[in-house]
Amino acid sequence: MTSQMLKEACAASERVAFQLTQDQERFAELGALLRANPPRSAVTVARGSSDHAAAYLAYLMMARTGCLTASLPMSLVTLNQAPLQVQNTLAVAISQSGQSPDVVEPLRYFSANGATTVALVNDATSPLADAAQWTMPLHAGPELSVAATKSYITSLSAAARLVAHWQNDAALLEALQRLPEDLQVATQQDWDKAIDVFAPAERIMVVGRGTGFTTALESALKFKETSTIQAEAFSGAEIKHGPMALIHEGYPLLVYATRGPAQQGLIKLAEEMRGRGARVLLAAPADIAERDLTIATASVPDLDPLTAIQSFYVMAAKLSVARGLNPDQPRHLSKVTKTN
Repeated sequence: MTSQMLKEACAASERVAFQLTQDQERFAELGALLRANPPRSAVTVARGSSDHAAAYLAYLMMARTGCLTASLPMSLVTLNQAPLQVQNTLAVAISQSGQSPDVVEPLRYFSANGATTVALVNDATSPLADAAQWTMPLHAGPELSVAATKSYITSLSAAARLVAHWQNDAALLEALQRLPEDLQVATQQDWDKAIDVFAPAERIMVVGRGTGFTTALESALKFKETSTIQAEAFSGAEIKHGPMALIHEGYPLLVYATRGPAQQGLIKLAEEMRGRGARVLLAAPADIAERDLTIATASVPDLDPLTAIQSFYVMAAKLSVARGLNPDQPRHLSKVTKTN
């Protein structure tokens, strides 16, 4: 029987295609506002997979607009009641459900104290949507599997739309229009080799850098969530600062070498880890001869994290089943998590 997780992951291209037909004027209006009144700084507000999407957004905003962006420790608002100075700040919250108080309350605080607030949220009737000045629905449709897949990918596409309209970047906007086709290609990639390597694993290290690090973070979470594997994500720049001590003969590593200035360094890292005895799977575009898994590229490199995680999700759903688990019902977890 095909898992709900796999069905929903494979529906991501369709949901992104639909998202791109919606809210076009609203994204354009928000982009014009940000160009006319550039924020001094920005914060993201999110948990779990949504926080990985927020890290992707933060990277794009800093790399493309120069706006310094940080992830908000939500307890500063919900528990400490810190007197944060938020004028001329952009606050973006990302959530599938829009229900968790520790995401909703900070955005309410920012809205009430002079910030520009945006919610990228799947439930447009949620408390988070009510707390934001600008609500941008993800249009992922109902997501029944506990593990987020299509809602994560639509969060990434909405994040890229926000930045593209902020910059009024015709190339990125055009690339987004081709993204559903790119995701379809990514869905068809054969990553079954990874199942053979990871099915018996107890621990996995996942490595990336730049926007590719957000893919590593999300992959590590899914390994834990759906396959009960202790997986950790590391930046390719950090792995030699201590984590490399964990490497031993046969230790499994998944390395994402997506396009960009960090790619060659990650390819060299994969080679070095192989030399140390690790069982490395290098995920990279088709023009990288050393690859073990193929990443279907998008029209621009900044969208490659969407195609990379699309292929990973298909593999991860199958991996969970191969380990005798149900990816739709991870133990101890529920779809909506409410924390303060």
